[in-house]
Amino acid sequence: MSRAFVNEDAAGGPRKDFHLPARDDPGYAAAAASVLLEAARGGDTASAEDATGYRWGDPALAAYVKQIGRDAEKGGDDRLAQLAKRFLR
Repeated sequence: MSRAFVNEDAAGGPRKDFHLPARDDPGYAAAAASVLLEAARGGDTASAEDATGYRWGDPALAAYVKQIGRDAEKGGDDRLAQLAKRFLR
């Protein structure tokens, strides 16, 4: 196979920095919920799941996602509100 079609560095590329607090920080779960929703907006949920340790739809984040969704609706961010609803399904 031609080297033009081989991406040997695919797994070693730069990782996105989601600016999360330390995992033992009391605000970690809320930050993780926000990161998952914002990553979904950008089509990069898998990276956010890897970075946070939470998966899309994780019930442990439901309260935070509900609040983010309410705030998004109040602020007119229809896309974020839509993503919050999808997370909670």
